[in-house]
Amino acid sequence: MKKWIVVLFVFFAFSSVRAMETSAACAIVMDQNSNRILYSKNIHKVRSVASISKIMTGIMAVESGKLDDKVTVGDEILKAYGSAVYLQVGETLTLRDLVYGLMLRSGNDAALAIATHVSGSVEKFVEEMNFKARKIGMKNTTFHNPHGLDEEEGNLSTAYDMAILTSYAMKNKDYQKIVGTKKYTLKTNKNHYVWKNKNKLLNTYQYTTGGKTGFTEIAKRTLVSTASKDNTDLVVVTLNDGNDFEDHKNLYEEAFSFYRTYTVLEKGEVSIPGETYYEDYKIYLKNDYKMMLSQNEKGNIILKYQLEKKRSFKSGDQIGIVKVMLDDKKFHEEALYVEKKESTKVSFWKRWFGHD
Repeated sequence: MKKWIVVLFVFFAFSSVRAMETSAACAIVMDQNSNRILYSKNIHKVRSVASISKIMTGIMAVESGKLDDKVTVGDEILKAYGSAVYLQVGETLTLRDLVYGLMLRSGNDAALAIATHVSGSVEKFVEEMNFKARKIGMKNTTFHNPHGLDEEEGNLSTAYDMAILTSYAMKNKDYQKIVGTKKYTLKTNKNHYVWKNKNKLLNTYQYTTGGKTGFTEIAKRTLVSTASKDNTDLVVVTLNDGNDFEDHKNLYEEAFSFYRTYTVLEKGEVSIPGETYYEDYKIYLKNDYKMMLSQNEKGNIILKYQLEKKRSFKSGDQIGIVKVMLDDKKFHEEALYVEKKESTKVSFWKRWFGHD
């Protein structure tokens, strides 16, 4: 047996509304925490995305668990052209070093070396890129290589999918550190490198936390960036945008002034008005849920609790869910758990003998 309990949460008003604009063919502003879309323009249009493809290559390298591996560069880099960090065959460095070269300088040679070391071959790595894309919800993405070059067969994706990928990647601390680095120095057995990040926003917009640039004649200018202000974390993606750095700054400023981040669900014990079935137990959430809300949305957040009246259960069991709703649309769902409350009663024997 199940029942619904609805609780209305009201939020206070703040700044006035202004329309977001961009010169990009495709663009999106997304909240990293909830993946809520704050601005969209042709976000599901499939295009060549150039070197922002390297976000997938980078996060796969980070998640491989091999960042501190020593890598000896092989003949695979001889197939690289275009943007490079100019690795040499026989050069030795760590996988972590290669990821810095990939993300700061967009090294196509680094991409091939990473793919070969992580998966044994570039072809196998590309298979794993596509598997990962499907797993995290990138429904309109097809990777053909780890670097994004598209003269032969490039990587196809959308502004939405690249925002989903970036929100996912930015949850990893190692990835965050790498893409937020302005300059990286490295000495190997064959060279001494000083790599400065191509993402100019790191130097021109104070709230920038990371991102990746891209360009080919087919894709034109592509840019992914992230920024954080007042506990609000955003990702912006633009495809085919000749004024991308300025557009990103303007989009961030509009979003930061128009939206605020609220903790809609707070982990720990939940008090549900009218709930009596589990009155001798504690109902709780394991996670917080934060969401960006605008002035016009104040008072429209609804939490819908669905509890199952279980005849048999134990502490730690899931006994329901809570849905976060806005304008009849579900934005999030979180599990509800139950736990026996600690008894405050003192037994007869403890009272008699005075034991603690």
